[in-house]
Amino acid sequence: MAETLPKLASPLPPLLPRLELEPPALAMLAGLATAAEGIIRLESAGLRNEAARLAAHALPKREAVWWGCMCARGVPDPALLPVDADALLAAEAWVRKPTEENLRRAAMEAAQRTAFRSPEAWAAVGAFWSGGSMAPAGQPVVPPPDHLTGVAVSGGVVLAAVRLRPERAQDRLARFLAAARDIAAGGAGRIAPEEN
Repeated sequence: MAETLPKLASPLPPLLPRLELEPPALAMLAGLATAAEGIIRLESAGLRNEAARLAAHALPKREAVWWGCMCARGVPDPALLPVDADALLAAEAWVRKPTEENLRRAAMEAAQRTAFRSPEAWAAVGAFWSGGSMAPAGQPVVPPPDHLTGVAVSGGVVLAAVRLRPERAQDRLARFLAAARDIAAGGAGRIAPEEN
């Protein structure tokens, strides 16, 4: 499976401490080599939240942020505030051209205007936490810990899964995980927007 999903072929054991899994879920992953195998195992056991968390941490940062954007777009909110829409556009702009000062910092500035309440905001935070420095421009460099993009994207994916109709969360997570696999195989991971 890892050979067909090269962007999820990262070794699983180093990712496990980031996931904060309950012991039964952690035990399911014992002996598996790649994140792709772990995602399949968790999803087949009905642990889609955990599988999504693993995908957010296993995808390369740029692809993870894109996945967060696709999940947000997959569950549109008709009452989405303009600041949240701007955060999504800022995150997508960074994915398309991941530059440090102009787009990475712009994504965080857009996220800050949202009060961090939406999946769109967390996709933008994921872009900001992808590298560079977390300190204000011109200050000594403070690199973000390597796992923070996965934390932001994972949080945004969960928010998208429960947006407006939380009873649809598990079905949405199945769609989101299919998109993650598509991205991992080199696709765009686009998710058809959910209809009410």
